Amino acid sequence: MQHDPIVFTIFLVFTGAAIFATVALFARQSLLVAYILLGALLGPSALGLVSDPELIRSISEFGIIFLLFLLGLNLQPQELIRMVTKTTQVTLLSSSVFFAVGFGVSLASGFRWQEALLVGGAATFSSTIVGLKLLPTTMLHHQRTGEVIISILLLQDLLAIVLLLVVQGSAHGGMEIADVVKLLVSLPALIGFAWMVERHVLIRLIRKFDKIQEYIFLMAIGWCLGMAELAVLLGLSAEIGAFIAGVVLASSPISMFIAESLKPLRDFFLVLFFFSLGAGFDVGVIDKVILPAAILALALMLLKPPVFRWLLLRTGESENRSHEVGYRLGQMSEFSLLLAVLAFENQVIGAEASYLIQLSTLLTFLVSSYLVVLRFPTPIAVSDALRRD
Repeated sequence: MQHDPIVFTIFLVFTGAAIFATVALFARQSLLVAYILLGALLGPSALGLVSDPELIRSISEFGIIFLLFLLGLNLQPQELIRMVTKTTQVTLLSSSVFFAVGFGVSLASGFRWQEALLVGGAATFSSTIVGLKLLPTTMLHHQRTGEVIISILLLQDLLAIVLLLVVQGSAHGGMEIADVVKLLVSLPALIGFAWMVERHVLIRLIRKFDKIQEYIFLMAIGWCLGMAELAVLLGLSAEIGAFIAGVVLASSPISMFIAESLKPLRDFFLVLFFFSLGAGFDVGVIDKVILPAAILALALMLLKPPVFRWLLLRTGESENRSHEVGYRLGQMSEFSLLLAVLAFENQVIGAEASYLIQLSTLLTFLVSSYLVVLRFPTPIAVSDALRRD
């Protein structure tokens, strides 16, 4: 009896992920690192047990769609405005510094200036997943430190959304005026459509059937994927549509239930996504990008903590809080990985530039996660004194 290749691949992914995740937790590392390393080990450039990472990646795109949908669900428009007034300056100034570092390192390493621009853009973000996963729940919801971190990450995520939009629009090497006009028209049209449907259709249906949890679950998935598909039809990305779908629902009382119920589904596909990143990574190209990747990762990890600390001190935050926030935001982002993959698939950058971003991100995940776990309260802290759920 022959194995179904899809079933066998799913078996390898999740059984291997369980084993690697166990090792990662004992080593106080981010689970994202475990998934990526597992993919690299099982992928075509190593053991070759997964010979078609593109199949996994195509399925895993749902994880990114649900990730952005859930991000939008936690981003109420009123809250966004309040947070923007507090941390806009910190986010924009820090992003400018990190962009310059990424641009300078990649340009000095011989990459084209167009590729250096995208590397610089990828360097500006910190990881939402790593940052929030290593925050104790009490700090995440009830303390000023969590509020500052979330506000900065949300603003960075919005910048990432804009950059994804630019990459999407420049897939063929440049954006024509007609393309720019189409994007400028499509985005507000999509937002307006989403707002009208949410106000006159979704909310009424949710209020009428809010006691039937299965219906709410199906409605949320249908709304998310429907908006994602509509965005694609309008020339935008599926991720943009999912994000907008989440934002317009954020003010609904049912948004918290939707967010909680979709998290397992999101995590399932995200495991596949990060596995596919590792499986699609060509181990043979590491020697070509290891030096610039190591330099970029080291420069960002050395600069991000003091830059955030200095900027937050100038806004009136305490010394201890500014110091801690800087270290918790001291890595690159899963959005950096997404940008690297999408830009390469759309032929905006070459393979080596994409691998530079991916390897740099992985290195910062490894080191930054370990430093945070060693020094600050986390659910997986090394010492009992720092371990907080």
